Amino acid sequence: MAGRGGRSPEPVTGDGPAAGRSDLDLLRAHVAGDRDAFTELFHRHRDRLWAVALRTVGDREEAADALQDALLSAHRAAARFRGDSAVTTWLHRIVVNACLDRIRRRQAHATVPLPDGVRGDGESGRHTGGVEPAAPAHDHDTALVVRQALAQLPAEQRAALVLVDVQGYPVVEVARILGVAEGTVKSRCARGRARLAGLLGHLRTGSDETADVRRVTGGNPGPPEGVGSTSGWSRRDASQEDT
Repeated sequence: MAGRGGRSPEPVTGDGPAAGRSDLDLLRAHVAGDRDAFTELFHRHRDRLWAVALRTVGDREEAADALQDALLSAHRAAARFRGDSAVTTWLHRIVVNACLDRIRRRQAHATVPLPDGVRGDGESGRHTGGVEPAAPAHDHDTALVVRQALAQLPAEQRAALVLVDVQGYPVVEVARILGVAEGTVKSRCARGRARLAGLLGHLRTGSDETADVRRVTGGNPGPPEGVGSTSGWSRRDASQEDT
């Protein structure tokens, strides 16, 4: 639920001393020299940040690198946070920008992403990031096709669709994350959906319904607030800048 002024309240999750501190409190504590505050902030939101990076980039290894780049950038730039948006919005903006940077850099070497967690030699890749929601077994092939179709969208359309349709963020929040007008988000989503409809037309069922992109990509059905988990990246990954 949005707070006064349309901003989402800062979630407070978890146990221990940091549980009573808001995201903004943790960020300010980090700036003030608290060596554990940024790690706690990352642990509080890592699953959703990882999901956004993975769906936006489409490749587990590149998503892990993009998320690492983003977290290092956020770690260093914390003192410049102005407080004109929620901390989660600020973090997501940095992650999405890092993903878009990687997508643009690799456009000259376009490839179709392999299924998540698989390297070119066919062996399982190293596990990175939060536990990825898996599609049901009967939807597995469809999920891979949809992910490949997402990878063919222009980067800006893909980012908007991932945030709105897969992650379930409201348009107003996605506009803040991407730093564009709400109308731009709606336009990018509409164009992206239209293009996906063409790419995924063969997935229409007997009832003439198109595949549910959010369902087959393992999107998070719940609201984007208050995310916290004990799975995923290690504390060392998030806090290496402290050393």
